[in-house]
Amino acid sequence: MTQAGVTANDVVPDSERRGLIGVLPVVLRPYASLMRIDRPIGTWLLFWPCAWGLALAGARDGAAYATFAVGAFVMRSAGCVYNDIVDRKLDRQVERTRLRPLASGRVALGKAWALTIGLGLIGLLVLLTMPFEAQLVAVASLVLVAAYPFMKRITWWPQVWLGLVFSWGALVGWPAATGSFDWPPLLLWLGSIFWVIGYDTLYAIQDIEDDALVGVGSSARRMGANVRFGVAICYALAITGWGAAIWLVRPDALALLALLPAMIHLAVQAWRADPADGAGALALFRSNRWCGALVFGAMLVVGLSATA
Repeated sequence: MTQAGVTANDVVPDSERRGLIGVLPVVLRPYASLMRIDRPIGTWLLFWPCAWGLALAGARDGAAYATFAVGAFVMRSAGCVYNDIVDRKLDRQVERTRLRPLASGRVALGKAWALTIGLGLIGLLVLLTMPFEAQLVAVASLVLVAAYPFMKRITWWPQVWLGLVFSWGALVGWPAATGSFDWPPLLLWLGSIFWVIGYDTLYAIQDIEDDALVGVGSSARRMGANVRFGVAICYALAITGWGAAIWLVRPDALALLALLPAMIHLAVQAWRADPADGAGALALFRSNRWCGALVFGAMLVVGLSATA
């Protein structure tokens, strides 16, 4: 059921009429939209820390990377649906999100919950293919995941909480490859947290005005005109954490140079950050899929060389 006085055409966004979602049967499109299958950037950003943990541990099994890729897609999709369930009333007040399937009334709440549970069960099947140690670490993240949508209501820094959640794969990838836990994945996770805070601050720039109107917090609002400096600090701390993880695996200054391409990429992002340019900030945010690939290359080179 759509909102009163609003026609069906008014609440169907263009993204459901074209592209990947547009080729699906009409009845499936709202559910695909809930899962954001037309926006793979979130899956990439969830997958990369997992892949870094595997790579730094020296994993050579392509099946392990594929398993984490499937898990990242499923769990990111489940997270998006759950987030929309929690935020459905807020989303109606924000121009960018008012046409989302739950906010516009095109998907019933019960069906959204069923989709979330179904995706979660698929994620559980993926998890059961991993070593027991990795399973324990992964399950420990569920409390953080469940609490995330509420953080912007109680803190100016929901991006910190997102960092804890979206970086968790770094803690899972290492034991999935080694069967044990150690300090390198912890430092990798800490570095990734600051990476997430930085890139999600860029993402939040496009919602600064709407967030202020509905009264929710974000790091972009808190940093204000200092967003360029704030993002730069976050990225510098990310490089520091990643470098420390590399050093524990291979204490060689030459190994640290593997991070140079990623460092340059992040420096350019921070330099170009502009709190008045929402479209530009969104493009910078999306470019982090390539930053993730650059960091992956660094971790893979170091991990394979250390275990050769």
